[in-house]
This record gives sequence, structure tokens and C-alpha cells, in this order.
Amino acid sequence: MAFQSVTTLEKPVPHLSLADWNARVGRLRTVADARRADAFALRHSARSLRNETRIESEWANYETNEALRDRIDQLNSWRDIISKTFDRIELEIKLLQDEKILTERELDALTGPISVISEVLTMRDSRLGSEMTYDEPDNEVKNELMVLENNQRLLADRCQKAWEKLSRLEDIRYKIGMEIENKVEAVELDFLQLALDRYSSSLSYKPDPLRNPQSSCSYDAWLSHVKHMKQLAEDELADTSSIREALFACREKARNMLHAQEDRAEHTIRKRIFETQRARNELEWQKLKMKDEMDSTVCEIKTLEDALNDKSDSLKLAETRLENRAQRSGMELCMDHAHDLLCQEVEKLREIRRVLKQKIDDARANFNALSDHAQAIDVDLENKQHALMTDIRALDLRTRLRGGEYGIKLKNPNDQMNRNIVLTRMEDEIPLA
Repeated sequence: MAFQSVTTLEKPVPHLSLADWNARVGRLRTVADARRADAFALRHSARSLRNETRIESEWANYETNEALRDRIDQLNSWRDIISKTFDRIELEIKLLQDEKILTERELDALTGPISVISEVLTMRDSRLGSEMTYDEPDNEVKNELMVLENNQRLLADRCQKAWEKLSRLEDIRYKIGMEIENKVEAVELDFLQLALDRYSSSLSYKPDPLRNPQSSCSYDAWLSHVKHMKQLAEDELADTSSIREALFACREKARNMLHAQEDRAEHTIRKRIFETQRARNELEWQKLKMKDEMDSTVCEIKTLEDALNDKSDSLKLAETRLENRAQRSGMELCMDHAHDLLCQEVEKLREIRRVLKQKIDDARANFNALSDHAQAIDVDLENKQHALMTDIRALDLRTRLRGGEYGIKLKNPNDQMNRNIVLTRMEDEIPLA
């Protein structure tokens, strides 16, 4: 039987002993246990970190959402407050514009009365002679013109103040409107942010999300601004009602003052017409009486002239007798009693003629005076008639003041005349209409 042998070759590397091998295995086991322990600890800490970060992120998101909701509620609350103020501003602007328009219409309506008063003054200036006087109607009409001018100035000042107030209110309305628009835009933007979540498709990293925008402000500054805008609007609204009441009171006061002055002016004109009519009637009566007196004077002058002629014949008779008796001859040409009586008769007749001539001259002078005064009365009657027609035309012209939107409405014009007659206590002199 054959024997076989095997030749073994060993690697030329160091060989470990069994003890070293066991030690190496123990070290590997120890390291593996340590690595597993570290891995477990890492997994445990990672799980804890995941849970903590998830909870913190969820709470941060919740708090952010709640903050956004609170901010939306706060913005809506301030928007409602400012919207109410905006509505009040709109209402006040409309009411103030209405009052201003009424005041401007009242102011424009004064141009008509001013032109009428100017025409009345011009018409009354056309009076003639002694009728051109500074009478009571002239003063009252001028006072009426002064009242109109004062009313114009007063209403213009009130309109100017109302315009300035409207300008400030419109400026505040614009600012409040911008505040409301900004708040509505901010609410919409916050609603959009509140609707976003981590699963939204429009999410991305931003280059610098923590920056502060250039026009940004602090919360306290925003709150102060909002309160300031609210207070500014309240301050402007505080005196708006008083301005409207002032416009209304100014219009009513101006209208009442003008109507009162119109009543006084018309009363004085009617009284002046009545006085002029009474003076004209008196002058017509005087003219009639003077005409009768002139006729009587003419008759008396004619009678005196007849008497003078009669006395002239008697004087001729007496002088003829004296002249004829002077033709006597001798001692018969004596100054006897008949001669003396004839001389006395001649002297008496001459004196009577002188007296009659003087009386005729006086009568003629009286007639001339009566004629001159009658002519003066005729001129004064013409002036009074012209002045009367002027005042009547002026009174008719003033009826335009009673028309229009702001004129005094009278159902019966005679009521005003009757009222003036009662006020002047002339009801006993002329009958009531």
C-alpha cells in the first residue's frame, strides 16, 4: 500500500494566536454593542426631536393662525368703526352741501331785489321841484338797500366758511376712504395667508423674509395713527352741525330782516302817497277857491272901474260948473256959498277918484298876486302829480319783490294797504278797501 504525503504552504503573513483571536472578537463585540447603543440613543433622540419640532411647529403655526385671526378681527373692528365715521362724514357733506346750495340760491336771489331797489331810487330821483325831498320813504328804501347789502355780505361769508368746511371734510373723507381700502386689502391679504398651509403649491423659500419693509411701522405707531384718524374725523364732525344751523339761521334772519324792512318801506311809500294825495287835494281845493276869488276880484275891479268912470262924470260936471261960473261979470264973480260947495265937491270927487284908483291898483295887484300864486300852485300840483305817479310806479315796481321763491306771498294786496291805514291811524280820513 502506497503512502501519500501532502506538502502545505503557509501564507507569509503574521498568524494570530487563539488568545488574540478571542480578544479581537471580544473587542468587535464590545464595539458593536457600543455602536448599537449609540444608534439607539441617536434614534431615540431623533424621535424625541421630531416630536418636539413637530409640536413646536404646529403650535407656532397655530399661534400664527390665531394671531392672524385676531389681526383680522381687529382690522374688521377698526374698519367698522371708521366706516361708520365715513358714513357720518358722507351724510354731513351731503347735508352741508344742501344747506350751502340753499344759501347760494338765497344769495343769488338778492340780486333781483337790489336791482329793483336801485330802480326805485332812480325813479324817485326823477321827482321835480319841491318834491325832491329827503323824506321817510327815501330813508327807508336806502335802509332796505343797506339791509340787502349786509345780507349779501353775511351770506357770502357763511358760504365761504361752509366751502372751507366742505374742503376739510372732503380731505378727511379721502383719507378715511384710503384707510378703509387699506384695511380691506390687509384683511384680504391676511385671509389669504390664513388659508395657506404647508401643502399649498405656492410655497417657496424667500431671499430675505425677515427684513423690515421701508414703509413699515410699529404696531403702536399703527394704533396711534388709526386713533388719530378717528379723532381727526370726530373733530371735523364736531362743528359741522353748528355750521349748518348757522347757515339756516343766517338765511332766516336775513329773510326776516329783509321782509320787515320791505314792510316798513312799503308802508312809508303808501303813507307818502296818501300824504301827497291829501296835499294835492288841498292844493286843488285852494286852486278852486283862488279861481273863485280871482273871478270875484275881476268883478270887483270892473265895478271899481265903473264907479271911477261914474265919479269922472261927476267931477267933470263939478269942474264944468266952476269953470262956467268963473265967466260971471263984475261983482257977481264972488266966492259965494255955491262956489265953496262946488270946490268942496271937486276936491271930494278928486279924492274919491284917487282912492278908487288906489283901490283898483290894489285889486289889480291882488289879482296879479292871486294869478302868480295860482301858477305856483299849478306848478306844485304838476310836481305833486308827477311825484304821486312816481311813487305809485315805484310801489308797482316793488311788487316784483313779492314774487319769486323767497318773496312774501300775499293773497290779497288790499290787506297790506288796510294794514298800513290802521297802523297810521288814517281809518277816519279814508275808507278801508
